[in-house]
Amino acid sequence: MIDHTAAYVSDFERSKAFYQTVLAAIGYELLAVFPASVTGRTDVAGFGEGGKPDFWIYKGEPNQPPVHVAFRVDSRKLVHAFHETALAAGGRDNGPPGPRSHYHEGYYGAFILDPDGHNIEAVFHGQARLGG
Repeated sequence: MIDHTAAYVSDFERSKAFYQTVLAAIGYELLAVFPASVTGRTDVAGFGEGGKPDFWIYKGEPNQPPVHVAFRVDSRKLVHAFHETALAAGGRDNGPPGPRSHYHEGYYGAFILDPDGHNIEAVFHGQARLGG
């Protein structure tokens, strides 16, 4: 079970603002910010829901190749809200909202590229899920 994940970003403040806006559309919020003076290495920001950050950004050289992170949401409506909000916030389209039945029946997702080219997705699995 994955507890949290992270991506390195080139412009920490820009990415923090981007993710704060985009992830709010799916119920996430900025929950923690720690400067390099606290971490001993670099500035970090954690986003999540229910008081638990599970997606972190780190100031630094962006991951190469860029990472892919998918956020599970509870409806197709939230997939659309994520995609629209991300585009309005400066993200680049990497796959509009729609079914992706090649993954499995009921898979409905949208993909955007963040300011550093990381592939960020919102996905609704509907009733059908792999393995269940």
